[in-house]
Parts: sequence; structure tokens; C-alpha cells
Amino acid sequence: MSDEAELAVGADAFTDRGAGRSVAVVGAGAVGATAAYDLAREGADVTLYDRGGVAHGSSGRAAGICYDAFADSLDAELASDAIERFRALSGDDTFPFVECPYVWLAREGDDRRADAIRDQVERMQAQGVVAVTMDGDELADRFPTVRADDVAVAGVAGGAGYTDPGQYTACLAAAATGAGATLETDTPVSLRTDPARIVREDGTVDEFDAVLVTAGAHTKRLLADAGISIAVKPYRVQALVASCDHPEPTCYDASDGFYLRPHPEGLLAGDGTEEWEADPDDYDRDANPEFASDLLERVRHRLPTADVELERAWAGLCTATPDRDPLVGQLADGLYVATGFQGHGFMRAPAIGQRLARQVLGGDGIDAFDPTRFDGDEEFDVVEGMTVPDEFD
Repeated sequence: MSDEAELAVGADAFTDRGAGRSVAVVGAGAVGATAAYDLAREGADVTLYDRGGVAHGSSGRAAGICYDAFADSLDAELASDAIERFRALSGDDTFPFVECPYVWLAREGDDRRADAIRDQVERMQAQGVVAVTMDGDELADRFPTVRADDVAVAGVAGGAGYTDPGQYTACLAAAATGAGATLETDTPVSLRTDPARIVREDGTVDEFDAVLVTAGAHTKRLLADAGISIAVKPYRVQALVASCDHPEPTCYDASDGFYLRPHPEGLLAGDGTEEWEADPDDYDRDANPEFASDLLERVRHRLPTADVELERAWAGLCTATPDRDPLVGQLADGLYVATGFQGHGFMRAPAIGQRLARQVLGGDGIDAFDPTRFDGDEEFDVVEGMTVPDEFD
């Protein structure tokens, strides 16, 4: 990590509260790698475990979209803090963070989503988030490559960008080891409680003062094996990369239910959400046969002048909760968790990882995301994470 990036985040250090404290982090995705880095910077003795490699799971298959287009004050605060850390940590020697406006739109005739977008932007502006609404003509003038003659209203957020999720996660994992953490990849482990501890496949027990589980879609099963139930369901999503010339913006068509962003090869786009629980150990990592052709037809409608051709497509997993807010914080004495991000885990990782580290070292948690707010046996439906506010209220 460059000296400039290190100095940029050093001012918010926790005054060495981790000295003498041992912490296991299970899951070397974006949230786990960030938490391990922040814990190690504070002097904690950190071991970061993963059953595969760094960014082996959902983080390596994430879209990499980063924005602060949230009307809720807590979500907006976390998103803003995350984007500032993305900016501060990025660089030629770390990972790229590309500034790019974020546009979300509703088509003519879709009054419910159009009204929700207008209300969302008003609430964002009231709390100081930089966002404006545009009609179709204004959108066409600002972004000529985006078809706008069928747009009723669009929200535009300036504090946004995108990055490579795998590069970010690898950078933070490397920074964690540079700060003294131990990285244990290709190391499947199980969890035991009372007290929380780690058990390797050969039966070896690793003792820690605290265990933080950030294992993405595998978190539910890992905790269940230790006798702990949590209200979370993994679900399958799909995305693709296509060749074309698309410099900006990142766009979410709320009426047609898909997103796209610029990508070094052209653009990255996705939807393909399957609203039922998936098996994290046995799900199809390839996209459905009809997925790419269907999505590209909608992308070509929104970008009519672009020559869009498929490069590759894939599937990954997200995690859902009953109220669509994540489970972040202390589950039991010495045991912490972070999961259930509804597809927003990567973009929040810099802020969530930092706050988790603070809580593990004795600071406050995020009350609204308290993982004990559910009993763990709740029945609920999986709902797609990328929607406009109030769409399912």
C-alpha cells in the first residue's frame, strides 16, 4: 500500500486498542479482509481464514458498483464513508477507483417507481447527499449515449464510482498481512462457541479472544453447525461483461430491473435474481442459457448507439434478511457476524469492516443492524436487493 493511501486512512485509527487481543476472521471477502486490516492496524493478533482463496466467493463475483444513493440516513452515512475510503485507498499500486455518476430511472407509465425516485432524491438532498432529478430531455443532454425518450424521471448521484472487487479485496488482505495479520487460505474451518473458537479439519483448535464470521453465503451454515440460527438466506444472481464503448454513467433501470456500469472491456450488467434460497455448496456458477440474450436485448434498448457483444456471463450469491437490512455485530460473547447485505456488501465493505473492527475492540456496534434482532427461525421471502425505495413497502 502506498504511503499516501496509508496516511489518508491513518487519521481515524483506534489508538492501538487491539494490542494483546487475538481475533479470528472467517471469510476473506471484501468485508473480512477490510476488518482484518483495521484490526491488525490496531495491534490485534489477527488470523484471516478462508476455505478457498482471497475473494474466492461472492466478492470475486460482485459488480463493483459504489454509490451513496440512499435516502435512509444510516445507509447514506455508510455509503459515503465507504466511498471516501475507496478513494483514499485506491491508487496505481493498490486498486482502481473510477469516479462515475450513478443514474437510476423509471420509465413513462411506471408512476409508482417514478414517484419513489422523486421522493428518494428529495430525502437525499435534505440530508446533504448530492443528487438531482432529471426528466428525459435533461438526461439525454447530460448522457447522450443513454436512451431517454421513454424515461419519466431519473435520479442522478454524483458521489459514485466503480472498482474491481477482486483487486480491492486482494489489496486489503495484503495490507492486513503487512500490518501483521496471518492469512490462512485453502483452510476450511468449523466454529465452536462458549467460548468462540476455530476448529481445523484435522481437529486442531485455534483459541481466540473473538471470532468474526464474514463468510458470505456460507455464514448461515457455518453458524448452524455451531448450533446458532440466523435469519438469512443465500440467493443466486447473474451478471455479464460485454464489449462496447460505454464511458458513463452507471445506470439502474428500475422499471426493467437491470443495472449496467462501465468496465475495462466495455460494460458490466446484471439482474438475473432468483428469489428463492440457494445452496452455497451446490449452485450453478454459470449463467442460465437465456440470461445473456435477454439482458443484452434490454441493454441495447437503453444504449442504442453502442455495439454490444457478449464476452462472458456468470452467477454468484447474495444474502437476504427479513427486513432487507444486514446482520452486523455481536451474536454472542466473543462472536461477531456480518452477512445479509442484499447485494450491497461490497460497496459497503470499507465502512462495515471498519465499524466491525471498532466493535470487536470494545466500541459501539450499529444498532439498526444488530444480528440478535431476529430469533433466527423467521420465515420470509427472498427479495431482490437492488430496488428503488418503498418499492416493496
